[in-house]
Amino acid sequence: MKTGSSLDPIEIQELARRVRLKILHEDSDVVLVTAPNDEELAGIVKELLSIRSLSLKEIHQVLSGIASEDKIRKALNTLLERGEIYINNNGKYVATSI
Repeated sequence: MKTGSSLDPIEIQELARRVRLKILHEDSDVVLVTAPNDEELAGIVKELLSIRSLSLKEIHQVLSGIASEDKIRKALNTLLERGEIYINNNGKYVATSI
């Protein structure tokens, strides 16, 4: 994967496929899912960060349409407070190995 400051469309799609949301209805035309609550969003963000380090902008690219930047920032702060993630020297968020 690329080490630059933003993700390419293929990387965004690959990471977005890993996001699991509760499906309310699915047919051949549409899939209706619920938006994640704060705790679920923190879990989704942590899972993404366990795959690779990401900036806030990159996380927002992956979760576009699922969560606002403010909600993502709140999830990141929660994870930082719990010690489940940290910020590396490049300013990207990384999941701890614990």
